[in-house]
Amino acid sequence: MIEVLRLGHRISRDKRISTHVALVARSFGASKIYYTGQKDGSYENSVERIVSEFGGNFSIEHVESYKKLFAGKTVVHLTMYGEDFLEVSDLKGDILIVVGGEKVPGEVYELADYNVGVTNQPHSEVAALGVFMDHLVKSSYPTFKDGKVRVKPSTKGKEFY
Repeated sequence: MIEVLRLGHRISRDKRISTHVALVARSFGASKIYYTGQKDGSYENSVERIVSEFGGNFSIEHVESYKKLFAGKTVVHLTMYGEDFLEVSDLKGDILIVVGGEKVPGEVYELADYNVGVTNQPHSEVAALGVFMDHLVKSSYPTFKDGKVRVKPSTKGKEFY
């Protein structure tokens, strides 16, 4: 099982970024996204609407404290200061991928099993999550047959089943 934790969501600043983090997590097969920071019903509704329309078994939950989520999981913190993500392979068991928002508390670096970077340059947490999850799932992308809307791959335009 893969889950994602988005740290420090700020309604006025992170609305689209946090939503994109959730969309990437879902599309690569995560089962849940947790988030800390400001509780945001609009964010939760957006994610739930996507799941309802496009399918899948994915949920969102606001948590006050992230520490309890770390228990019993392999915790991978995505940071541009971490070791090369290509060096992290064969992760086993339940995995919690942590992506930051506002300043990440120092204890996250200490509590994580891995602190990894997809590059050691400034970049987007959305991009980091996408690149890392692509590496993690190794081309076994999920299909969501229970969705009301299914996208048909097309070289031009939008097509749906």
